[in-house]
Amino acid sequence: MPETIFVHVPYPILRENLDYAAAAGICPEVFLPAEVLDGLDTGELAAVAAEMRDRGMPCTIHAPFMDLNPGSAEPLLRDATIHRFRQVMDAAAILLPRCMVFHPGYDRWRYGSQQEEWLQRSIPVWEEVVRRAEEIDTVIAVENIFEEEPSTLCMLLDAIEAPRLRHCFDVGHWNLFHAVGLEEWFERLGARIAEVHIHDNGGTKDDHGPIGCGTIDFPLFFRLMRQYAPHAVHTIEAHSHRCLEQAIPRLMEFL
Repeated sequence: MPETIFVHVPYPILRENLDYAAAAGICPEVFLPAEVLDGLDTGELAAVAAEMRDRGMPCTIHAPFMDLNPGSAEPLLRDATIHRFRQVMDAAAILLPRCMVFHPGYDRWRYGSQQEEWLQRSIPVWEEVVRRAEEIDTVIAVENIFEEEPSTLCMLLDAIEAPRLRHCFDVGHWNLFHAVGLEEWFERLGARIAEVHIHDNGGTKDDHGPIGCGTIDFPLFFRLMRQYAPHAVHTIEAHSHRCLEQAIPRLMEFL
């Protein structure tokens, strides 16, 4: 199981929370949304990256995702997605993350039977991202969002067939949308998991609560993690300090 625990941190509050992270023994998963990327001071970013390296603090990155879709049927939306993905890869060349999380952009309510068409439009976008990942020695992990079962993610990973393109399993999202159990999901994608996002909910709202506040079977989840992906990055996705302070010790009980 991992020696390092990562925690979701938006870039605007990253630097002010480095002391807290160091004291808590955690490392940042840096979220870089669109408004940050458009105004990014690369000199400041390099200074933050150097400070983290001086502290012996690795990072991961969560890429922008709102309204982005690499397989969109609208060419202008694909162009916007490519632009954002290029921006975040430029930032990654400075931060040098262990792993980068991207949303796939697919949901069956919009695309229905056009799964293959969505996939073919998205492939060139992911191929470019993977090439950049190889240059900076990082891994791209595609996260489940609205997926009820893993077939679309399997199709994407099979189509690219790149060791650096893998899966980020978000157990909270699985609990909201799943039509298959944890064991079936891990049987199909467990060996390709590079990162997991850990948070709990009651199955009706994306609460991002600490382990134990919802209905997820975490003993089973961690047993499957030890079986299929023992070296994956573990990231807590808490949206407040209060939840984070509860989430850290509850996670450590399993690790």
